[in-house]
Amino acid sequence: QVQLVESGGGLVQAGASLRLSCAASGRPFASTAMGWFRQAPGKEREFVAAISRGATITYYADSVKGRFTISRDNAKNTVYLRMNSLKPEDTAVYFCAAGTSIGVVTTGPEYWGQGTQVTVSS
Repeated sequence: QVQLVESGGGLVQAGASLRLSCAASGRPFASTAMGWFRQAPGKEREFVAAISRGATITYYADSVKGRFTISRDNAKNTVYLRMNSLKPEDTAVYFCAAGTSIGVVTTGPEYWGQGTQVTVSS
């Protein structure tokens, strides 16, 4: 079992930056691929970014490519999502996700966090 706890959400203006963090426990972090998803009101949950166990591979949704950066610190059991140039359409609850491989995380994570709210005002 993996426990995921997100932090770092908040209310910001368009153009601002935020960094989300997700602390993981319960499984060797270095053996776990990680990712971020988001869900806006009235919409389905969507993939945002993923990072492989060794941080050698990253994937991004087209809507965030060039603005968001996923990274991980295996010594701290933490994955991050740096979000720059935020837009009102980035407003959503952001969920941390984990799985045995980056492919699993991208298509069907095995573990989820509770989510953190990000609100971007225009």
